[in-house]
Amino acid sequence: MTTANTSRRRTIAELQPGERIDDQIYRIAQKDLRTTSNGSLYIHAVLADKTGQLLGRMWNASEAIYASMPEGGFLHFRGRVESYKGNRQFIIDGVRQTEAGAVDLTDFLPSTERDVEEMWARLQEILRGIENRDLLALVGKFIKDEPFAANFKRAPAAVEIHHAFIGGLLEHTLNLLELALLVIPRYPKVSLDLVLAGIFLHDAGKTHELAYDTNFSYTADGQLIGHIVQAVLWVHEKAAEVEDETGRPFPHPIETALKHIILAHHGKYEYGSPRLPATPEAVAIHYLDNLDAKLYQYVNAIEKDNDDEKEFTDYVRSLETRIYKPDVMGIRPKKS
Repeated sequence: MTTANTSRRRTIAELQPGERIDDQIYRIAQKDLRTTSNGSLYIHAVLADKTGQLLGRMWNASEAIYASMPEGGFLHFRGRVESYKGNRQFIIDGVRQTEAGAVDLTDFLPSTERDVEEMWARLQEILRGIENRDLLALVGKFIKDEPFAANFKRAPAAVEIHHAFIGGLLEHTLNLLELALLVIPRYPKVSLDLVLAGIFLHDAGKTHELAYDTNFSYTADGQLIGHIVQAVLWVHEKAAEVEDETGRPFPHPIETALKHIILAHHGKYEYGSPRLPATPEAVAIHYLDNLDAKLYQYVNAIEKDNDDEKEFTDYVRSLETRIYKPDVMGIRPKKS
C-alpha cells in the first residue's frame, strides 16, 4: 500500500486502489447513515472535488460522527482507497473539521474552461443586435441588474445532466445564441429578435433555482417554484419596469410570446414543460436547447469514460443508450 504525499492535494481522479490518504480535504456531496446486517452503524458518503466523485464508507460509525459531516461542506479525510467490484471506493478511517479559509472552492466545484468575462461580453454583443426597442429594453433590464448578472455568470445550467459546472449556464446560453445567429436567418419568417431574447431568458430562473456555493443542489424556491415559473415572473416584473421608464405600455403580445417561449422550451409535458411549443420561435428554441444539451452529454460521456478497452460507455440513463467511443475521424484530443 502506498501513502499519498500530503504536500499536494490529491484529486479524486488521481486516487488509485491501494493508496492511503493521511490528510486530504474533500467535499461531501452526499451522506447517509445506514445499518449493517449485524446492527452496527456505517456511513455511506460520496466524496467529491472538481475532478469527480468517489464512494466512501466509514465502518463502525456513530450518529455523532455522521452529524459532524456537513453535507455539501468539507472535511479532512484519513483512509485508504480500495477496489470493490471493479470500482474504487474510499474506506474512511477518520475525519476532522476544516479550518476557516482552508478551502479553495475552485478545487472542488467543476468550472467552465472558457473565460467567463469574454463569454459575458460576447453574450451582450449578440443581444445588442436585437432591433425591437421593447425587447431590447427588457433584456437590458436583466443585463443591468448586477446581482442577476453576477449569478448568471456563475450558475451551472443543471445539477448533473448537462453543463453542470460553474459558468455552465452562461456557456450553454451563449452556445444557443451563436447557434441562433447561424440557423434563424435561414427562416426569414421567424423573429430573430424574439429568439435571441427567448434564449437569453429561457433558463435565467436557474440563477435562483439552483444553489452553487459549495454544492450543486436545489434551493427551496427551486423546489417549490422552479426556473420556468421564476423566469416568467421576472419577465412580468421587468416589463413593468420598462413601462415605468418609458411611460408607455409594454406590448402585451410580445410579452406573452416571450413568456410562452420560457414555458414551452422543454418541449414535452413529461419533460416538465407547462406548455407545448405553439410558435415558430418557441419550437426553434426547444430544438436548439435540446441539441446543445444532448451533444454535451454525448461528448462528456466519452471524455469521462476511462475504460479504454471498451468501445462503448456504460449505459447513460439520461440518453437511454450507451455511447460509441472510437474517434473514427480523429478530431477529438487524445487523453493525457
